[in-house]
Amino acid sequence: MTLTLSSRCWRDCCLIIRFRGGIPNHCKTEIRELFKMAVPVFLSQMMSFLVNFVSTIFCGHLGRVELASVSLAISVINVTGLSIGVGLASACDTLISQTFGGGNHLRIGVILQQAILILLLACFPCWAILINTEPILLAVKQEPEIASLAQVYVKIFMPALPAAFMFSLQTRYLQNQGIIWPQVTTGVVVNILNAFMNYIAIFVLNLGVIGSAVASCLSEFAMVGVLWVYIISKGLHKATWGGWSRECLKDWNLFLHLAIPSMVMMCVEWWTYEIGGFLAGIISEVELGAQSVVLQLANIAYMFPVGFSVAGSVRVGNALGAGNTNQAKLCAKVTVFCAVSVSVCLAILIGSLKEHISYVFTYDEQIRQRVSDVVSFYAPFIILDGTSVACGCIIRGAGKQKVGAVCYFLGFYGIGFPIGVPLMFAAKLGIKGKIYCFVLMFLFRACCG
Repeated sequence: MTLTLSSRCWRDCCLIIRFRGGIPNHCKTEIRELFKMAVPVFLSQMMSFLVNFVSTIFCGHLGRVELASVSLAISVINVTGLSIGVGLASACDTLISQTFGGGNHLRIGVILQQAILILLLACFPCWAILINTEPILLAVKQEPEIASLAQVYVKIFMPALPAAFMFSLQTRYLQNQGIIWPQVTTGVVVNILNAFMNYIAIFVLNLGVIGSAVASCLSEFAMVGVLWVYIISKGLHKATWGGWSRECLKDWNLFLHLAIPSMVMMCVEWWTYEIGGFLAGIISEVELGAQSVVLQLANIAYMFPVGFSVAGSVRVGNALGAGNTNQAKLCAKVTVFCAVSVSVCLAILIGSLKEHISYVFTYDEQIRQRVSDVVSFYAPFIILDGTSVACGCIIRGAGKQKVGAVCYFLGFYGIGFPIGVPLMFAAKLGIKGKIYCFVLMFLFRACCG
């Protein structure tokens, strides 16, 4: 795609409001439909995020080493595990949404079966890397004590990787049919359970990081199990699931044709975030702790525009599947407008709370001061991230993942890292340099959208 998806969408929406005396009825209708999906999508994404977020908070109050170790462990799991599975599952954002829009409901079950088999096979190379977490961290100059404790956390979490992959598939299976609230209900139940297990394991049984890892592992199994029971008990599968079929063993090329560039899009972005954590760990424990807090803030900020973006992806895919290209274009424009608007509001809110927001994560005075300094430069990042994530989700809904993969790769590794690494180390800006490079990366990605 060219600039038409981001800058033109923003321009068109602004002109509609400014020169026509208000928002046209067809735009109002689309905004209402987006909000109906965006709110539960946001809540669902937040519930998934909170599982690791809670672990970080509990372990952060154990000490600086524990916070750094768990942060690195979660980063390794994200980089070499979850990003692969979630990226491959993103092919369903095209295939299921367009198939559902076209009315071929039983085909959705076959697509889901293909996805299950492919994602389970993908677990094996991920496990091969995860089992070697400590040597990898030592190779990139992490502290031995932190690397050793991170390896313990990762090993305990490893059995939960297939469960995490399957939950990602369950979520896409439902949301691309416009079914969102079951994921929210599941997330609320499991997060209450996760917080309880973390508290008991860490503060009652005194298991420390090991207890938190066990709680996170069990929570992943609980997520997929509770949602599966919900789907079966409510009969949400009846219209699309015709039972296991040999058809799922055929035509994997179509799925992989979308899944691999989807994975590239997901991995390029996710890896860039996490690699920033590794680089911060090379500088100092304070920088690593501050990086962890900033990363959690980035994840929270991401949830708000992603609600509109995922809703837009589903609606664009459904419209294209039904052959309604005009409706798909309108969905894209309104999605970008809503995502950018909520990102602006969020940037203002986080900037105004910069002196207090770090208290949620840690008591360490040095880390809190560093977080306060970095948040001052954070507003442009949030706004551009909201714009780019909206464009990325629409690209997936339209089935243009190859275009997105090229734009993402050039933005992050052609522009971001060559500028960001010298700023972090040569210019001695630390994680401030990383924020600067992210602003440039997201600006490029939004323009390419």
